[in-house]
Order: sequence, then C-alpha cells, then structure tokens
Amino acid sequence: MFNPLKFIQSVKQEAFKVTWPTRKDVLVGSLMVFALATIAAIFFLLLDQIYKVLLDIILNINISI
Repeated sequence: MFNPLKFIQSVKQEAFKVTWPTRKDVLVGSLMVFALATIAAIFFLLLDQIYKVLLDIILNINISI
C-alpha cells in the first residue's frame, strides 16, 4: 500500500543529495553560452551576406540574357 509519509521522507533524502553548481560554474557556463551564441550569430550573418551576393549575381545573369 502507498505510504505518503514514507514517500515524503524519500523525497527529502533525495533532495539532500542534489549538488548545486558553484557561482564560478554558473558564471563560466553563462559566458560560454553568450560567446557561442555571439559566434553563431556572426556566422549566420556572414553566411546570409554571402548568399545575398551570390543570389544577386545569379539574378543579374538572368536579367542580362
């Protein structure tokens, strides 16, 4: 049979086993996410500009013909 008191005790025991990240770990992780998001944004910006130039070239070739 289900015993709510025993369930709450086991939840409490498991909660004490949780290890929280240190302030340094959170800071390093946040900075890495910010850096990688910035790198990805710059990469996609450059890729978009390259595609725009190539598309302009292709469209100008078709207009000239």
